[in-house]
Amino acid sequence: MRLPQKNNKLNQDIAKILSKNMYHLLFPERLELVPQLSEVYELQLAFYESQILNDEEILRNGAYFASVDNKFTRHFLMCSGEPVRLPQHSSSRLRSFFQTNQFKTGYGTHGLFPYRGKFHPQMIKGLINIMGLKPGDNILDPMMGSGTVLIEARLMGIKSVGIDASPFCRFMVQAKLDGLTVPLAPIRAAQKNSRNVYEHFKALAGEPKPGKKMRSEPLYGDLFPLMELIASYGPTPVGDNKLPEGCEAKEVYNFLLLAYLDSAGYSERSNRKSPYDQFRAILERYLFVAEKIQKVLVGVEDELAEAKSLEGDARSLNLPDSSIDGILFSPPYSFAIDYLENDSFHLAFLGANIETLREEMVGLRGRTLRQKFDFYKLDMEKVLSECSRVLRPGRICTIVVGTNNNQLSKILGVTPDKVQGIDKMFIELGVHHGLHLVRKISRQITGMANTMRTEFIVMLQRR
Repeated sequence: MRLPQKNNKLNQDIAKILSKNMYHLLFPERLELVPQLSEVYELQLAFYESQILNDEEILRNGAYFASVDNKFTRHFLMCSGEPVRLPQHSSSRLRSFFQTNQFKTGYGTHGLFPYRGKFHPQMIKGLINIMGLKPGDNILDPMMGSGTVLIEARLMGIKSVGIDASPFCRFMVQAKLDGLTVPLAPIRAAQKNSRNVYEHFKALAGEPKPGKKMRSEPLYGDLFPLMELIASYGPTPVGDNKLPEGCEAKEVYNFLLLAYLDSAGYSERSNRKSPYDQFRAILERYLFVAEKIQKVLVGVEDELAEAKSLEGDARSLNLPDSSIDGILFSPPYSFAIDYLENDSFHLAFLGANIETLREEMVGLRGRTLRQKFDFYKLDMEKVLSECSRVLRPGRICTIVVGTNNNQLSKILGVTPDKVQGIDKMFIELGVHHGLHLVRKISRQITGMANTMRTEFIVMLQRR
């Protein structure tokens, strides 16, 4: 007959358990998370941030918190408002993506140029924090791609060096870094005179050809490499198309040129808009991005750190031993993405020989898929050896890497369940060079689900 009492006791216990806020079991009440956290790995990184950073550090550089004691964090202010200015014809799916991921990507100058396989900036900011890097430290990305690590580090007051074998990546990243402080008046003038600006760059770089998938030859041979053109960027017009006053400044000129190359590359892949209309829309978006981030940075411009964007080889770093406080990179997804094909217009403008680059770049060397994989493994061991050499003892090298067991099983001739994931390969290679696993976190990939479903954050410490 005591069963009702037991039920009452159970109900009371359940009510007591349910009345507890799980959030406050993980985080103190003074911390408020940003909206839209939806994955377990994000909660993990937020928890580590709350344990490693003090309140002032969270306000300045935290990635996953909206406020501390009701005071907004800088990250929240950067991301608030309209996320990006999309063209009118943009799909509802694309608009929904940026609204849903407002605090993850698209803020700062990360949204300039749609480079494939790029990081989520919020995740990179969180990783930089939990790696223990502070303002004044320096971080290396030996395969910088679109430059997410450098942009985040610069915003956080952390010095950075980024290296990539692609000359276009070096140029693109520098233009995005400069976009944080680029003078806006000349860009506004360029927008008002977008036709002249478009004609200027068309005469310089050539007109895009809609539907053309790949350029294999330099546009101008060896006579007009981009860096020589940029070095002589003065106000001299090309033909009758004079640029507005102020556009001769290097960082302004490069910013406008990146917008043109962005629009030209898109026009070669799509004929939805004319090349000029595409340029006009992209230039408007670039200006919006620069205006938005510069409003947030008013008064704190001096806190931005030095960032170096370099062309080079991650297998042979031109850096002193034990000179870097942290390393963060993602190896190329070369089994999933042909970066050279995607950037062919831009590389051709640079005077780069795409076939030569293909034989030199990590992940692209080799004829057959098996040869590519074997070269990839050899090359990545050299990369890890160099990372260990330049990293200070006790510091962390973080690698963000995806894998596809089905694809690798075909390459290696084994069943998918017998495939060693690339993440495990990196962990084993790291041990050979004094880099030992301290944490591995998994996250689901949404943008390339048909190719790679899971991405791993592998954190290795140099002993």
